[in-house]
Amino acid sequence: MKTLDDLLGEGVSGRRVFVRADLNVPFDKANPGVISDDGRARAVLPTLIALRDAGARVIVASHLGRPKGAPDPKFTLAPVATRLGELLGSSVVFASDTVGDDARAKVEALADGQVLLLENLRFNAGETSKDDAERGAFADQLAAFADFYVDDAFGAVHRKHASVFDVPARLPHYAGGLVLKEVEVLKKVSESPEQPYVVVLGGSKVSDKLAVIQALLPKVDKLLVGGGMCFTFLKAQGHEVGKSLLEDEMVAVCADLLEQAQGRIVLPVDVVAAAEFSADAAHDVVDASGIPADRLGLDIGPKSTELFASAIAGAKTVFWNGPMGVFELAPFAAGTRGVAEAITKIDGFSVVGGGDSAAAVRTLGLDESAFGHISTGGGASLEYLEGKTLPGVAALEK
Repeated sequence: MKTLDDLLGEGVSGRRVFVRADLNVPFDKANPGVISDDGRARAVLPTLIALRDAGARVIVASHLGRPKGAPDPKFTLAPVATRLGELLGSSVVFASDTVGDDARAKVEALADGQVLLLENLRFNAGETSKDDAERGAFADQLAAFADFYVDDAFGAVHRKHASVFDVPARLPHYAGGLVLKEVEVLKKVSESPEQPYVVVLGGSKVSDKLAVIQALLPKVDKLLVGGGMCFTFLKAQGHEVGKSLLEDEMVAVCADLLEQAQGRIVLPVDVVAAAEFSADAAHDVVDASGIPADRLGLDIGPKSTELFASAIAGAKTVFWNGPMGVFELAPFAAGTRGVAEAITKIDGFSVVGGGDSAAAVRTLGLDESAFGHISTGGGASLEYLEGKTLPGVAALEK
């Protein structure tokens, strides 16, 4: 695939460049409109700065949340435009629609080196439509804005959406540095990881991670399982899990995986169990083999944290996706923190697989530079490791 460097080498001064970015940032629940983690915005800065400084007229597009194909004030990108301008050190023009009158006027008025952010792509039904014609019609409108297309939205490349899959078919297209780096890193950990290779998986559901477990299990030395998904595995071992998150329909599947793994799947030996899902709830550490009927597990316990840290310590490659507990609530953050800190200390290469794991690194105030790579795409990372074709990457390779 052609790269941003190739495009810059061809010259972009005075030309319009459409950049698909991933600005799907989280907002503070208590303060609507206040971005709680701008990591995804910061990740695309090198591409935007390179294009701006080369004199391009930069048109940035992204989705935010899951609106229903129509404008919804809850999902406006306006606060993101403000933050992006702060990060760039120069104001970002914001269009109040995506392909409407305001967007067209502001695209036409762009000056060399200026950056414009379009309103949320998903305010248009054509962006996510499964109908090729509807999606293509929206892609035609987006492509008409620009001379070139750059995809630097790794967090969206697993979606067959208009701005990801169809627009690059209509314009000369290039991969941004972020997409190139993500693919390079994930190829390394999926095809040629240095051993010992340890994978740490958390999050809510086994069903969400089943395909990646099946793909990685033959390659890993240890697979450490925490988060809500561990309780279905514990149930498969015959343990009581109280009111903890449980996928009954996956118990037999987990039993099969444990048998296949021959001891390579490592589960918690203790958990922090609480009376209810609340930071103020009564809680204590209990043995993972018998969680009380009136309690639910919300974090791995201290012995489990030590066990996991010990398994991580000797690794040459670590891939981590999913927190060990409800790290957003202080009483249940210790497991995630302990595992993350253990990963920073390995004498090898570590990858944080995006999503909640990347959010945890920043929320807990950990040093991002201590990890080998922090992905911007949780779902995209997992699908790549599962061996799936990512539509956005395939479009860039054509």
